[in-house]
Formats: sequence, structure tokens, C-alpha cells
Amino acid sequence: MSSRLGAIEFRHLRYFTAVAEARSFRAAAQQLHVSQPPLTRQVQQLEELLGVVLLERQPRGVELTAAGAVFLEEARNLLALAEQALDRTQMAAQGQLGRLDVGVYGSAVFDAIPRVIQAFRVAHPKVEVVLHNLDRAGQIKALRERRLTVGFNRFFIEEPDLVWDVVLAEALNVALPAGHRLADRSRLTIADLSGEAMVVYPRSPRPGFIDQVLGLFHRRHLTAQVVQEVDDVVTAIALVSSGFGLTMVSDSALNLRLPGVVYLPLERNEALIDLCMIRRIDDDSALLRAFIEVARTVLPPLPDELAGAR
Repeated sequence: MSSRLGAIEFRHLRYFTAVAEARSFRAAAQQLHVSQPPLTRQVQQLEELLGVVLLERQPRGVELTAAGAVFLEEARNLLALAEQALDRTQMAAQGQLGRLDVGVYGSAVFDAIPRVIQAFRVAHPKVEVVLHNLDRAGQIKALRERRLTVGFNRFFIEEPDLVWDVVLAEALNVALPAGHRLADRSRLTIADLSGEAMVVYPRSPRPGFIDQVLGLFHRRHLTAQVVQEVDDVVTAIALVSSGFGLTMVSDSALNLRLPGVVYLPLERNEALIDLCMIRRIDDDSALLRAFIEVARTVLPPLPDELAGAR
């Protein structure tokens, strides 16, 4: 940076712009609520720093020189950029500007997560939201490497540097072929599913949803007849559609509609699956706070027994 540029202040730009636009030192001084002599000195100092004449003094005011006309345009641009910098800084401090990297995974992408993201984009249109499809281990790694701001996942295992909050508790449902003998029921029990061909998922990471499903059978001393393990809910529902067997899904997955598939709720209301929001324990940014506030507004309140972090 040259010594001349370093000596020029925003005050010089504001004063010169006011005089140039008003075509008068007196009028500019009145607009700026300053006395005329200091204003005149500041403009003279600016001309000395630049080494050019910006204004021609006339009996009835001032006129821009050719150099003054060019500098007026640039001064306006600089002042506008400074104003924009102030606005953007304040917006960032209020969580209204920046980039939010969100980790997503599993069936929640069919309902809960899109609702949160859409509501956040409406409330904070100048924030760039980038979604990353990562499993639990991938989200944890990305959070620690600061490649993610927040993640959504299930079955989170406690980590010393991360915080996880249960933001949604969803009921479990059974997806079965439309022609299945149980398809005309209004709801099902785990006992109804004992011995039925079951498609379970995901194969990894473990522990996961697959373990919760199998645990429902084991706790009741029933047998889960697993005929296929697959990687995700979409594949599981596709196999159900082809008559391959039954599978269990959360409420969010009910939006996944394939021909020949019927969804029935499980009778026991303790068959719940949690959706967690995961973040770094040391992240107290306004942007993250704004996102958490939107998420808690959009998602239904948890039952009292499930509220709070687990």
C-alpha cells in the first residue's frame, strides 16, 4: 500500500463526494452538519494526497475537473463497498449470512430434514445451505474437521467434543406388499411379524436402525426371519414392492411411495426412533444458533419423557 493511499480516509471520500454532488462547500457542510472550514481543509488535503486538482472553485460553487469526475465515481464505489461490508458483517453476526454445511443421512431426508432446510432458507435467504450425504461416522469426522456445521443422524454415540440433541421422535411402521395377508389390518404388533420374511437395513454403520429392529424381536423372545440385509431404506422398500418381504420404516419414510406397498403402524407406541442434531461443543456461532432455532420451531415438540439431549 502506498503512503498516499494509506493516508486517505473514508472521511476524505465522504466530504469530497458531498461537495461534488452539492456543487458547493457551503451546501455540503450543511448536509454533513459540519462547519465549512474543516470541510474545505479535508478536500484540499485529499487533492494534495492525490497530487491532482479535483474541483475547480467558481464564484457560485465548484465544478468537477476531469480527474474529479473519475474520482467521484470511484469514491462512490468505495463508500458503497464499505457500507456493504458493514451490512454483511452485521448480518453474519446475526446468523443472516454465510455458509451452512449440513450432514444428512437416512429416511429423515424424505420429510423432517427438507422441512427444516426449506424453513431456514425462507427465514435466512442470504445463507448458502450445502447438504452432504454422510453416514454417522462420516458426519463425526467432517464435524471435527470443520467441514460440517451440523449433522442429522440417528443412534449417535456420545463423543466428548460433540453435542447431540434429540429433535424428533418418530414412530415405527411396517411396509408390506399390498397383497400380503396382513395388509388389511389397521395396525400391527411385533408378534404379527414373527416368522415373516424381513428385509433389514442398513448393513452399516453399526449399531444402527437394523439393531433397533432386531432388538424389538429379541426383547419379546420372538424370531425375526431376516431374508435380506440392504444398505438403505430405498432399496428395502423396492424389495417390498416386488413382494420380497416386509420391512420397518420411520414416519419420514412414509413419503416414499412405490407401487404395491402398504404402510401400517406398529401398535406399541414405545417403538420410537430418534432423529438427532449433532454439532461441535465449541461452536457458538450465530449462524448455527439461527439454524437450531428454526429446526426446533419446525419439528414437533418431543414428548416430555424424550425431551432434551440424550
